[in-house]
Amino acid sequence: MEVFKRAILQPGPPESFALQTVQEVVKPQKQTKLAQDENQLLENILRTLLQELVSSAVQSGEQIMQYGQLIDDGETQGHIPRLLDIVLYLCEREHVEGGMIFQLLEDLTEMSTMRNCKDIFGYIESKQDILGKQELFARGKLVMLRTCNQLLRRLSKANDVVFCGRILMFLAHFFPLSERSAVNIKGVFNSSNETKYEKDPPDGISIDFNFYKTFWSLQEYFCNPASLTPAPAKWQKFTSGLMIVLNTFESQPLSDEEGDANNLEEEAANFSIKYLTSTKLMGLELKDSSFRRHILVQCLVLFDYLRAPGKNEKDLPSESMKEEIKSCEERVKKLLEMTPPKGKDFLSKTEHILDREKNWVWWKRDGCPAFEKQPLEKKTVQDVAKKRRPRWRLGNKELSQLWKWADQNPDALTDSQRVRTPSIMEYWKPLAEDMDVSAGIDAEYHHKNNRVYCWKGLRFSARQDLDGFSRFTDHGIEGVVPLELLPPDVRSKYQAKPNDKSKRAKKEETKGAAPQVEDNQIATPASEVDGEGTRADLEASAAQMDIDATATGNISQGGTPTPDEHQKQSSDTDVVQEAGQLEADAEVETGMIDGETDAEVDLDAVG
Repeated sequence: MEVFKRAILQPGPPESFALQTVQEVVKPQKQTKLAQDENQLLENILRTLLQELVSSAVQSGEQIMQYGQLIDDGETQGHIPRLLDIVLYLCEREHVEGGMIFQLLEDLTEMSTMRNCKDIFGYIESKQDILGKQELFARGKLVMLRTCNQLLRRLSKANDVVFCGRILMFLAHFFPLSERSAVNIKGVFNSSNETKYEKDPPDGISIDFNFYKTFWSLQEYFCNPASLTPAPAKWQKFTSGLMIVLNTFESQPLSDEEGDANNLEEEAANFSIKYLTSTKLMGLELKDSSFRRHILVQCLVLFDYLRAPGKNEKDLPSESMKEEIKSCEERVKKLLEMTPPKGKDFLSKTEHILDREKNWVWWKRDGCPAFEKQPLEKKTVQDVAKKRRPRWRLGNKELSQLWKWADQNPDALTDSQRVRTPSIMEYWKPLAEDMDVSAGIDAEYHHKNNRVYCWKGLRFSARQDLDGFSRFTDHGIEGVVPLELLPPDVRSKYQAKPNDKSKRAKKEETKGAAPQVEDNQIATPASEVDGEGTRADLEASAAQMDIDATATGNISQGGTPTPDEHQKQSSDTDVVQEAGQLEADAEVETGMIDGETDAEVDLDAVG
C-alpha cells in the first residue's frame, strides 16, 4: 500500500511507472499480466487504499476529488483522481482485470456525499471514451449501470433534475442503442408516481371543487393507461371527466395577450416536471398556456398508447372505444391549435414526435434487434478457391431437393394428382359449357376471350385432334371444340355438310391441275397418251364394271399418272390390262378421298 502512495505522488504520465509499481507490490508470475488470484489481491489493496484516502479527505474537510492537490507546473490533480488514472491505464493495457476500475468507481460513489458525487461523475464523463472501449465495456457495463442507478435513486427528481439528466445522457452514450437493459421491454408504467391533491373542499375559497377533483383525478389514468382497456367502467369514468375538462377549456379560451404573458421560452430555466395541486392555484393554472398544453399532450400520449400497434387482442380497444378516442382526439388537437402562442406549430411538432414513436414501439415489440451492422470481410481469391463445392446426389441442388420432396418418388411420378397435360375433352369442356345457351353464361366471361387459353388449346388440337383443328378456319376457336361435348342444337352448326367433301376435293383438283416435275419424270393423264381407239376401249371396259360413275369421273379428272413405258404400247390386250389396273387404283384412291384427304385439305387451308 505504501508503494502505491508513493506512486501517486510521482510526477509524469502513469505509463512510465504504473506497471513497475504493480510488479513491485504483487510480484506476479507473468511480467505483464496478472493471474486471477493476483488480480483479487491487487483489487483488495486498491479498495483499502481508496477508503483511506476518502477518510482522510473527509477529516480534512476538503472535497474528495480535490484532496491532496499538487500544484506543479500549472497542473492540479488530487490523490484520488491520480489513483484512478493509474488503475485505468493498467486496465486499458490489460495488465490487470478490466472491471477493476468500475469497481473502484462504485465504491467511491457509495462512500461520497451527493455534492462529491457530482465531481466524481464529472471524472467519469471525462473518461467516457476510454471506459467505453470494448475490452473494458464488456467487463464493467453491469457495474457501471448499477452505479448510475444507485445515484439516480439517491437524487431528488424535483431538485436534482440537471444531475439526473447528466446521468441519463451518459448512459445513453455509454450503452449501445439496442442494449436490452436500458429498454422497458414489457412496457411497465411507473404507477408509484402518484399525484396527490386535496380530497375535502377548503373553507373560504370560492372554487368549483367538483371540477378540481375531476381535473386532478385524470392523472390516475395518465399514470397507468393500460388499466383503461380491460375495464369499461374506468374508461367511462375517464371519458366523462375528460369531457368536463375539455368543455371548460373551450368555454374559457386564452387570448394572445395571456399566451405572450406566459412565454414558454422564458420559463425554460424554471421548468418543473410536476405542477402544484393546491386549490388556491387552480384559477391561475387554468390561465397558463403551458399548463393547458401539458394536460392536452398527456391526452394525446394516452390515445396514442391505446391505439399502438402490435398488441394482443385482449389489450386492443373495442370499436366503440375507437370512435370515442377519435372524437376526443379531434377536440384535443383543436384546443392545442387554439392555445397561444404558436398553437399550430406546437401541434405539428407534437404530431411528428408521436408518429415517430410508432417506430420505437415496433422495434421494442420485435425484441430490440441490433442496429449496428458488422462490416463484411473481404475474402481473397485463395480462400474462395480452397472452399470445396458441395456434392449433390443428382448433380445440383434443385434436382436433389425435388427428389427429397416425396418418400416414394416412383409413386409420386405416377400420382393422379400430379400436374400433367390434359386431354382434348378435358381441356375444351369449359368452352363447351360456355357455348351452351341454356347455361346462361355472359359473353364477357367466356373462355374464348382468354388468349392464353385459346393458344394452348390450338396447340393441343394440332397434336391430338386434326379434324377439330381444321374447323378453326371456318368457325374460329369455337369450331375446334370436339363435337361430342356440344349439345345437339349447337353441334349441328359445326358439323360438315355431305357436299363439303366434294367441294374440298374440287378445290384440291384445281390446285393439282398444273403439271409437276418430280425425279425428272413427266406424269401425264392416261387420256392424253392413248389415241381415240384406246379411249373407246377404256370406256367400253369401264361400262362393264359396276363402279360409281361419279367416282370414276373424279379419278379421270384427277389425272392419274401412268409410266412412260405404258404410253408406248398399242395392243388391245395391254390396254385392257391397263384399264383393269386403273380400276383397282380408283378404288383405293376413292377411299383416301373419303377419309384422310379432307383433313389434309383443311390443314392446307389453315396454312
